[in-house]
Amino acid sequence: MNTKYVIVIPDGCADEPVDALGGLTPLQAARLPNMDRVARAGVVGRANNVPPTLTPASDVATLSLFGYDPLQVYTGRAPLETAAMGIHLGPNDWAIRCNLVYVPDGRMRDFTAGHICSADGRELILALQKELGGRELVGGTLEFHPGVQYRNILVWRGHGGPAPFEGTKAQPPHDIPDREVADYLPSGPGRDALVQLMEASKPILAAHPVNQARIARGDKPATQIWLWGHGKAPRVESFSEVYGPSGAIISAVDLVRGVGVLIGWHRIDVPGTTGYLDTDYAAKGKYAIEALGAFDLVCVHVEAPDEASHEGRADEKVKALERIDEHIVGPLLDALPRYDSWRILVEPDHRTTLKTRAHAYGAVAFAAAGAGIAPAGQTSYDEPTADASPLSFDPGWGLMKWFLGK
Repeated sequence: MNTKYVIVIPDGCADEPVDALGGLTPLQAARLPNMDRVARAGVVGRANNVPPTLTPASDVATLSLFGYDPLQVYTGRAPLETAAMGIHLGPNDWAIRCNLVYVPDGRMRDFTAGHICSADGRELILALQKELGGRELVGGTLEFHPGVQYRNILVWRGHGGPAPFEGTKAQPPHDIPDREVADYLPSGPGRDALVQLMEASKPILAAHPVNQARIARGDKPATQIWLWGHGKAPRVESFSEVYGPSGAIISAVDLVRGVGVLIGWHRIDVPGTTGYLDTDYAAKGKYAIEALGAFDLVCVHVEAPDEASHEGRADEKVKALERIDEHIVGPLLDALPRYDSWRILVEPDHRTTLKTRAHAYGAVAFAAAGAGIAPAGQTSYDEPTADASPLSFDPGWGLMKWFLGK
């Protein structure tokens, strides 16, 4: 019997008790009747998707959630995004995440440059390509590629010499809100090259008409680029080879789409999705239901809870969870019974706490239900329920095999 599988990822929704929510976590504070339906019909447990030796972020955690050991396959964040963007990396090439950020006074005031739109971001990155692209830097040639909003890619095309970024460490900008950036600059062998490029971007961006127009209308300009997440192309077996089912990925974020593409899933782009709080939740639910007719497994990723955490907005995190519940989990639960056999999994990739506005280590709660999963008597999907559950996966990449019933 062919089983249909659904995975819903409320990115970064796992959290701690929050004073603004009366001492509850966002999962506890939100009204989530459909996620609670999953809990009652099946089981709630926990999974630790981030090994202690790696940074707690969506790149590592998504690989783990999809059933891959990040200690074996992870090479960096940017190479995963290049897969979604269709950028080929040769054996000597490195991809580097290139954020447009707002640092007006030496502090990371906004790692999204005011959630700059993709059109503005594209013009700025193309200006950097015109001024800096094609230049030789430490044995390689530079290419700037525009992505989605503030998220872009720099590719260093190596000429076969020593790899300058091997052993280099760089800080994600979303983990240093309002902090002095001088304390978090890259370190290691490639430090000077990355800092040089970050500094070179400042006068180019400051003089650009897009930024001048943003300032004139009261928007935050992109004051510089921030380089991080570097790595070489990973080698990963396809999901169908490892686990069997065919898959499709729905996400507005290149990183998550890139992981899906890398493991052989079909990429489905949904109009109206933004990777932010204003995304079209209902459209994602509708497209996911349609995709079930063509694929064995459909994964829906929603970035909004993570963005709300980075902004320290507890109310918006609760609203995002409620919209995911109403417009994605609920419709999918109603549609799945048309198939003879099905399973559903609701699980964030990692923790993102409102207190720190940054990603954090630690297990996340998941809820799963469907064919062959006996109800465990739990009534709600939240962290306390997961913490009390005997069902735990550490490392978290073992959860996928269990979820698929392998």
